[in-house]
Amino acid sequence: MAKAAQKITLSPSRDIPFDKLVLSQSNVRRIKAGVSIEELAEDIARRGLLQGLNVRPVVDAEGVETDMFEIPAGGRRFQALSLLVKQKRLAKSAPIPCIVRDAASEILAEDDSLAENMQRVALHPLDQFRAFAALREKGQGEEAIAAAFFVTPQIVKQRLKLASMAPALLAVYAEDGMTLEQLMAFTVNPDHDRQVQVWDAVKNSWNKEPYAIRRMLTETSVRASDRRAVFVGVDAYEAAGGVVLRDLFQGDDGGWLEDPALLDRLVADKLQAEAEALASEGWKWIEVATDLPYGYSHGLRRVAGNPAPMTEEESAAHAVLLAEYHALEEEYSGEDEYPEEIDARLGQLETAMESLEQRPLIYDPAEVGRAGAFVTLDRDGRLAIYRGYVRPEDEPREETAVQEDGAVDAMAQGEHVGGSGWTPSAASARGTVITLGGQPIGADPSDEEDDGALKPLPERLVMELTAHRTLALREAIGRSPDVALTLLLLKLVTDTFHTSSASGSCLEASVRHVYMSAQAPNLKDSVVAKLVDERHAAWESDLPLGDDAALWDYLTVLDHGSRLALLAHCLSFGINALHEKVNPYGAGISATGLTRRMAHADLVARAVDLDMVEAGWEPTVDGYLNRVPKARILEAVREAKGEGTAQLLDHLKKGEMATEAERLLKGSGWLPEVLRRADLAARDGEAIAEGQGQDAGEPDDIDLPAFLTADLPDSAASMMAAE
Repeated sequence: MAKAAQKITLSPSRDIPFDKLVLSQSNVRRIKAGVSIEELAEDIARRGLLQGLNVRPVVDAEGVETDMFEIPAGGRRFQALSLLVKQKRLAKSAPIPCIVRDAASEILAEDDSLAENMQRVALHPLDQFRAFAALREKGQGEEAIAAAFFVTPQIVKQRLKLASMAPALLAVYAEDGMTLEQLMAFTVNPDHDRQVQVWDAVKNSWNKEPYAIRRMLTETSVRASDRRAVFVGVDAYEAAGGVVLRDLFQGDDGGWLEDPALLDRLVADKLQAEAEALASEGWKWIEVATDLPYGYSHGLRRVAGNPAPMTEEESAAHAVLLAEYHALEEEYSGEDEYPEEIDARLGQLETAMESLEQRPLIYDPAEVGRAGAFVTLDRDGRLAIYRGYVRPEDEPREETAVQEDGAVDAMAQGEHVGGSGWTPSAASARGTVITLGGQPIGADPSDEEDDGALKPLPERLVMELTAHRTLALREAIGRSPDVALTLLLLKLVTDTFHTSSASGSCLEASVRHVYMSAQAPNLKDSVVAKLVDERHAAWESDLPLGDDAALWDYLTVLDHGSRLALLAHCLSFGINALHEKVNPYGAGISATGLTRRMAHADLVARAVDLDMVEAGWEPTVDGYLNRVPKARILEAVREAKGEGTAQLLDHLKKGEMATEAERLLKGSGWLPEVLRRADLAARDGEAIAEGQGQDAGEPDDIDLPAFLTADLPDSAASMMAAE
């Protein structure tokens, strides 16, 4: 006969006056954690007590129950109620819902206290996200939700954003298929289809860290810190219908602009408006471009302008500022340093005087009628206008006749003689389209086209790399008079003892400016470009140009060192270390001539101790790595960091491999073959990069790729979300 199951009897519940309750020493919670007592008290005041207290009768020494009850489980709630009583918001005798355990129960008070806390199951973060979304759907605003749960409105926005992710991603997160940090990364882009597409691409990959997910979701967008976005302004972009992607979970530097085509159109429209306003000054031509290449003004004469004179009011204001400045300097001349307020005042005076001293330039109206201007952006996204450039064909007829022979020389070098050496296309007037290797920036050759073979570098890339080397050699020759003199003598000796076709001059030795038709878009901002420009501007300000007699007298009295320095500078502009396309039909450079040019350039590089690393070249994604096959990327990492590091990248997609390689190669000094010096290109029988500072062997500590070393946060984010 089966034995009947014993029926369970639950402890009774009753309302007990607050002043009959006391805390029990059997409560196992000793450490304060989670929601504060003050916040819990406010929550009870708003919605009432959601969970009763677990109490036991207090017995006296003889074991007889008194009219008091102790609380082994629910101490924080009791403390919150005590705070409300102390604040006179709750009566001392207010009835409190309680579960009353029999005083003679075999279950210990500590057992009840421990069970109540340990058997509690925390809410899954996703349930919390969805609960917040449900509250908002029922009319509760973000501020009200934040106030009700004692969090900031930003946290509410974050959780609502997480709740709005693609259902497929939320299902994966609910099953612990992705981390909270990964889910946060997907909030950058609200497109559900794109979210699922990226997850499908990374879920089985090693590189599925949050930073990689964010990069993939924003790879077709433009940073708000991009100079184009700075120039137009994010507000104007959004007013035109553009969408800005924002990251609510970490600093995003203003976000990402999702419509580059719209941004480029707005940039072009704004630049065009500036050009139309500039046209009122009477210039003959205005060229508009987002980017101007290095040497954009080559072949153009710069018109000198005179600063506009100050008005009487401006002169008087400047005199007052200058008098105060000198008075403060004299007053504190004996001090080791200026007091803080005096130093600040001197700075204000300097700024005010500079604003008066920086005068607009006034040009000769006759020159304005034949000259033009460039309208573009500087590297910080500010409008840049370069006025007063005269093209050769716009020069007065008597001047152009003198320059005819020089034009022939320029044409022999393949230059555009009829302009600046750079002719903007119709596309550049609307907003320059920058291409690398014949492809727009961001275009990534498919992995299917990459058969792993170590193919020659693309010809366009070689031309750009040698353009950087040519500019670096130009800078180095300009500060190396002895090498420049040797180079000139070499040219003269070759002409003297081999062939010479001198005509029209007593010395057929000349410097023909070499324009680099293929160059990286940031070449004009490189270290060597700035050095060349600064040196050129310094000489230009000293030389009496335009008057041959005065120039002859100036050069005659110049000291020997300065003469050599000027010779070196002028000669440097004739440096041509460019790798150009060989034309088998006679026009342009021959294969033999190109070989001799590159060998000659290497001799010069050795003489000036050229270091392309110091010249500012480094292997970036856009400038090199994304434009060569994967085998070339792995070869670069192998040479700089060793075989072990290269093997960690060989499974990656082309774009991911290029990004990781850029980080690993930064500061390594690695150079591609075309930029290496021949005398430094071999060590222990193996080709190495000039200036390479890393041992190509296996290092003890391999510099792991970021996706293997990323130190993910622990449960802090989950704790925040479930707070």
